[in-house]
Amino acid sequence: MGNDIHFGTDGWRARIAAGYTFDNVRRCAQGFASYLDQHGKSGTAMVVGYDRRFQAQFFAIAAAEVLAGNGFRVWLTDNPTPTPVISYSIVERAAAGGINITASHNPPWDSGFKVRDEHGAAIAPAGLRDIESAIPPISQVRRIDFEEGKQQGLIRVWDPAPAYIEHISKMVDIERIKQAGFHILVEPMWGNGIGWFPRLLQGGRTSVTEIHNVPNPLFPEMSRPEPIPPNVDVALRKTVESGANVCIIMDGDADRMGIGDENGTFVNQLQVYALLAYYLLEIRGERGGIVKTLSTTSMLDKLGEMYDVPVYQTGVGFKYVGPKMLETDAMIGGEESGGYAFRGSVPERDGILGNLYFLDLMVQTHKTPAQLLAQLYAKLGASYYYKRVDTRFPPEKRPQAKARLDAAQPKLLAGLRVTETITLDGYKYMLQDGGWLLIRFSGTEPIIRVYCETTDENKVEPLLEEGLRLAGLA
Repeated sequence: MGNDIHFGTDGWRARIAAGYTFDNVRRCAQGFASYLDQHGKSGTAMVVGYDRRFQAQFFAIAAAEVLAGNGFRVWLTDNPTPTPVISYSIVERAAAGGINITASHNPPWDSGFKVRDEHGAAIAPAGLRDIESAIPPISQVRRIDFEEGKQQGLIRVWDPAPAYIEHISKMVDIERIKQAGFHILVEPMWGNGIGWFPRLLQGGRTSVTEIHNVPNPLFPEMSRPEPIPPNVDVALRKTVESGANVCIIMDGDADRMGIGDENGTFVNQLQVYALLAYYLLEIRGERGGIVKTLSTTSMLDKLGEMYDVPVYQTGVGFKYVGPKMLETDAMIGGEESGGYAFRGSVPERDGILGNLYFLDLMVQTHKTPAQLLAQLYAKLGASYYYKRVDTRFPPEKRPQAKARLDAAQPKLLAGLRVTETITLDGYKYMLQDGGWLLIRFSGTEPIIRVYCETTDENKVEPLLEEGLRLAGLA
């Protein structure tokens, strides 16, 4: 019966009240408990947290009841909590892992069930398969009532924020940002990032204006809490109207980030990743590997060459990035969706720390976001242009599309010679100008994605058209 629930790129997500039910959440929690027991971790501590989506707190309680029923000591967050705070808490509480009830940037009708290991990191694909195979029928789920679990000391409700704030205060000089005199517009997308930056930056010369800062699981004024246009259009407009120096954005569970510049222009995820790597290498003088998914920027390869640091490419998802960061003691890891992780913290996306690092980059260089991007391009000797097109695509049609792509083997795309084809995760065609075209199926939604990056702005649309044609979508 376990095969009716499938773990994708970052756990399991489904439509609330259709596939995503209390019984199925309990079954997933039992599968994870059995997996941990098989690895000799029975009776250890576990962290459970949740986002602001419909019924998320009660789904989290249901998961906590199952873990407690299996003998685990559960730390349950006392409020909707950013994913990076939950991940850090696993390490801080010396837990064996964690469960996070969140669908991250998915549409409002979805919820999710994310699992984390003892490092606060995403679990590698082999482990996810083992957890999935351990999911039992509901009749085999062991659970204990929430109130009884609290009385027995198996479930404790606590506030994870103070320990996390103390931790990130050692990673970046927050006081320096507080005294910088910035006006910052914050877009938490109705989600778990609400209130965090006003709390972190209060009491100094910097002022913070926060929008969309009350819980609303319908995510008005956006199609989903994903930190990319058009979902950020309102925030970008208000950045200009308010005269803010920068717009900092977090997705629904605050593990991903986005940036709007002082002119209300979106700084895309690939540009942000390159700027964060540049910040660590040039401004902070750090050295270490860079881990990137194959859907993100070639600017990182160029920075790796310039600063003599290795760059590792993985499949899409932090289930690949996190383990590679641990294996290589990487300085930074990230992906095209706007999620970045940093050495010295947990190998998991952190939209709070990432935004603080970007603000510190502005402070230390005395430059605006637009000026920083111009400085980066001058350093690299070229400008880079990126775009992504998402198309609904039924899973049952994937084999046919895959066969079509397997047979294609193009030599030219939009007039650019294909220098290499990488099939690590989808179909990535490296191009003679240093750019690329990627076609891949989403691991979390019934979507096919076509992405490109190029140093020739006029090639963006032709490359995307080529990708859609190759996938049989045009």
